[in-house]
Amino acid sequence: MTHFFNSARQRFNTGIGALALLLSIQAQADGMVPNTSVVIVNEADGESSVTVTNTDASLALLHITIENIAEDSESLVFVTPPLSRVEASKTQLVRFILQSEKPLLTQRLKRVIFEGIPQGKSATEAGHARVGVTVRQNLPLIMHPKGLAPNRTPWTDLQWSLQGDQLTVSNDTPYVVRMAQELHLLPAATAAMLPKTYVLPGERISVAVPKGEVTQVRFQPATVYGFAVPHYEAPVKS
Repeated sequence: MTHFFNSARQRFNTGIGALALLLSIQAQADGMVPNTSVVIVNEADGESSVTVTNTDASLALLHITIENIAEDSESLVFVTPPLSRVEASKTQLVRFILQSEKPLLTQRLKRVIFEGIPQGKSATEAGHARVGVTVRQNLPLIMHPKGLAPNRTPWTDLQWSLQGDQLTVSNDTPYVVRMAQELHLLPAATAAMLPKTYVLPGERISVAVPKGEVTQVRFQPATVYGFAVPHYEAPVKS
C-alpha cells in the first residue's frame, strides 16, 4: 500500500491531498507525520487514537484542527490535545473522541489537519531574517456507526443513470465512497468529471456529459484509506 505525504513545505488543499492519495503518489514524509492516511472513529469504541511523529530535526508545535466538509457542518468529534510540543524524532499520541448526541445512521466525513509549527525566532539575527514555515497534513476523518459491517467495496453499490446530457450517481448506501473525479463513458469513449473525490451516503451528484451512447461508466475507486484499486465499470441506466 502506498502512503501519500506532501514533502514540499507548503500548504495544500483538500482536493490536492485527496487526489494524490487516489493516484497513489509516494513522497518522502516531512514535518508532523501521522501513522495513518485516514482517521477512523468507530462509534462502538467512542474514540480513536493516532500517533504523530515529528520528523524534523528540531522542536515543533503540533496543532490539530478538525474541519467540516461543505455538506456536513455538525460537530461530531473533538481532538485532545489540540496543541502540544513535540521534540525532534519524538511522537505524540492524540485522541479523537466522538460526541454525537444521536446514534450514527451512516458514515460521516470530516477533515483533520495536522500542522507542525517550528519553534524559532521570527526576528533578524546577524542580518538574516528567520521565518518559521508550517507543514500540514490534511487527512479524511470518517465516523463509522455502531453495528454497521465494514464494506471493502462500497463503490459497487453506486447507482448510475443518464437523462439527456446529465449523468447522475446515487449513493443509497450508509458508506462514504471515495473515488477519482475522472469518469470514462463507454462505449462513447468520452469523459466527464465529478466535482469532488467522494460521494456521501444518500447523496446524488449530477454532471453534464458529452453526447454519445453511454451504457457503462468506468472510474477509479479508492479504499477507505485512500489507496487506489483497479478501475471499476458500472452499468448506466437510461
